[in-house]
Amino acid sequence: MTSVDDLWFLADEASQRAEQAYHALDSRHADFVEYERTRRVSRGRFRTLAERVKHCGAPFGAHTIVYRESGEVLLVRHDGVDKWVLPGGGVDGGESFREAAERELDEEAGVDADYEGLAMVTRVFVRCGDYRTWGVLPVFEACAQSVEPSIDDPDDEISAAEWFADLPSDTRDRDDLVAWRRARSL
Repeated sequence: MTSVDDLWFLADEASQRAEQAYHALDSRHADFVEYERTRRVSRGRFRTLAERVKHCGAPFGAHTIVYRESGEVLLVRHDGVDKWVLPGGGVDGGESFREAAERELDEEAGVDADYEGLAMVTRVFVRCGDYRTWGVLPVFEACAQSVEPSIDDPDDEISAAEWFADLPSDTRDRDDLVAWRRARSL
């Protein structure tokens, strides 16, 4: 079997795992918003993302929208993408998506929060030439119980954690967050 065939097989396995992950989220949660995104990537990046999806169903792990009653949203500065992003990241071992989101929130911002459920799921379609796969990106919703961020990121990717009343223009997935805030009337 050639490496091209291996990549096709990996993409197929990843898509099957993504389908399982999506259905598990859908059966456990109600009233979440759904989005779709397509990413065209290099062959090496495709393999990396497909392996992540095969592992847990998600190419980019799980994230959390953390808000304060005042309407401010917590964002972290991710140096690798040079943008403000929601706290979140990869799923380790046998973690659930929510466990991963909670761990990542603790590492990247150190804020205690009460989780309220699943806010949104993005179906991320990944393409490289003729190869295609997809995965889920679950984003949970949580109300902050503590407000002073403290970063303890073992990956050393996060350089700041701040509350924002107005989202910065360089916020990744800004339109999705604006729509979420509008729907929540924050």
